[in-house]
Amino acid sequence: MGHFSTIVTVVLSLYVLATAIFLISENRRPQATLAWMLAFFVAPGLGAMLYILFGRSRKAFSKRRKLLMHELAANAEPLLSPILSRQDAEIARLEGEETSHRRLMMLVRQNSQSALTRRNQVKIQQDAAEFYPSLIADLEAARHSIHLQYFIWSADDFTEGLKDILTAKARAGVEVRLLYDPVGSRTHLSRRYVEDMKRAGVRVAPTSPLWQLHTISYRNHRKITVIDGEIGYTGGMNIGKEHLDGGEGFTSWRDTQVRIVGEGAAMLQSVFAVDWYNAVKENLFSAAYFPGSVTAAAEGGGVPVQILVAGPDSRWAAIRQLYFAMITTARRHVYLQSPYFVLDSSIAEALTAAALAGVDVKVMLTARPSGNPVPGWAGNTYAMEVAGAGVRVFLYETGYLHAKTISIDSEICSIGSANIDIRSFSINYEINAVLYDKALASELEADFERDLAHCTEFDPAEYRSRDAALRFRDSVARLFSPLL
Repeated sequence: MGHFSTIVTVVLSLYVLATAIFLISENRRPQATLAWMLAFFVAPGLGAMLYILFGRSRKAFSKRRKLLMHELAANAEPLLSPILSRQDAEIARLEGEETSHRRLMMLVRQNSQSALTRRNQVKIQQDAAEFYPSLIADLEAARHSIHLQYFIWSADDFTEGLKDILTAKARAGVEVRLLYDPVGSRTHLSRRYVEDMKRAGVRVAPTSPLWQLHTISYRNHRKITVIDGEIGYTGGMNIGKEHLDGGEGFTSWRDTQVRIVGEGAAMLQSVFAVDWYNAVKENLFSAAYFPGSVTAAAEGGGVPVQILVAGPDSRWAAIRQLYFAMITTARRHVYLQSPYFVLDSSIAEALTAAALAGVDVKVMLTARPSGNPVPGWAGNTYAMEVAGAGVRVFLYETGYLHAKTISIDSEICSIGSANIDIRSFSINYEINAVLYDKALASELEADFERDLAHCTEFDPAEYRSRDAALRFRDSVARLFSPLL
């Protein structure tokens, strides 16, 4: 018995030592390292599982995948050379119009390898009643290729009509490809729907296989449409009837998308091509998908756009850095919309510092969750925290708010797929479009002001008066912030 105890002690000691060396060598923030060490030591099996699902840094992602990314980038460079060759000139031109933009432009250029595109026509689309008809018209007019990527693609009455359009296009010789996230679409997309599309010639694939359990938490949350390499969409909206009728428990759904005609669509095409290659190993970096033409409408639009992406295998937390830079750059006001409000320390500090410095900071969140309520519980504690510094938090009551937008000083805005939460900034694959245009930023802010009519303001005094058990529930939910 004594011999067995000695073996157990030695094994446990080696486990503790190896785990400590491994976690310390990752050079994370001390709080994160200590938290993971505690999880590994107190509950070895559960701690290891949680780490695999949520905790791995970019170093853990395969070197083979990174090599393939470099190969794809090399293929893409000649196709995008007309855009890339003008970068310094475009940045200098925009800097001449507004010197404060250079810092943000350079950040996005470096942390996401995102080119600044200028020859774009851009339209903000508020809600599916505007987005879906526009999308359908563009799909029906497609001549060569249709590329679609969504976190959720539903099989329902509305998307049956979309399926008819896509299958008709495929039969007519248009190349149609659809990527969906297998976890996000798991309860929405039926096998029959997918098989119907495939039989008609539509290429359909999940962004990653469900059987790869070690990547199951690292979801592809991007929303992208690219048509003929010239028209692109991105934003917060998925594809499904709930965006039109509000879905279960809601009478309406409030969301924001952006339509880009011109060079910005080529950048969206690049993102899709990389994700498509990772999913099915087909290389789309050829001139057929990057026509290089700029329509007259796009040439006349002239809206500067940067498309940036982020994911768990990215070197930099590009979208989190974007939000941080926009908040800290603002001189007059910051308007933010997101269904979730689960902050890491950097964004919390940026919001409170801006408010304390006299910047008008307004945050709009959904009043009621769609599905999992835990992020909303945790969000209450963060709302309470920033409200103490003067940040005004509003709760959208009329329907479900799903928009993911930020606008500063009526000068720059961003619309994309990233929520204001740790998961979007660190764990998910996300995409945002940054628009350097005063008219579009002012338009987005005017929509925000109209949305305020459907909100109630978060009241710290009312929250403090709530039952202690409910506030404790919220505090417990906050402990799981990195996982929500």
